[in-house]
Amino acid sequence: MAKKSTQTAQASRTATPLPDAIKDSAHEIWLAGLAAFSKAQQEGGKVFDALVQEGLTIQRKTQTVAEEKMSAATQKMNSMANEIGTRATGQWDKLESIFEDRVARALKGLGVPTAKEMDALAARLAALEKAAARPATAKKTPASKRPAARKTS
Repeated sequence: MAKKSTQTAQASRTATPLPDAIKDSAHEIWLAGLAAFSKAQQEGGKVFDALVQEGLTIQRKTQTVAEEKMSAATQKMNSMANEIGTRATGQWDKLESIFEDRVARALKGLGVPTAKEMDALAARLAALEKAAARPATAKKTPASKRPAARKTS
């Protein structure tokens, strides 16, 4: 048994360099990670600020594009509304004209004079009144200026 313990002691002396190398390597990895973490903390603020600025730039560009699209859509909708309004007005005028024609025919069938006929009649009446007023003023003379009537006996 003594022989086995000496072999283990020798094996442990020759085996120690490998675990020490692994231990040293793990420690270096740990230190590298710690340094990376520290650097990330120091640089993280700068990176965060840079990302915020980039985000603001992207947001402004997006808003500008969205406003342009909204403006174009608004113009298109206004154009379409005007076109529809024009068409509706034309149709309404056409319908109004048809209605007026039918009412005029119905009134003519009932013997009701048109507005033109009424205007012509009013003009004729005014002309007749004017003509009738002239001779009446010319023929009338005061009674004092009339010659006295002769008496025949």
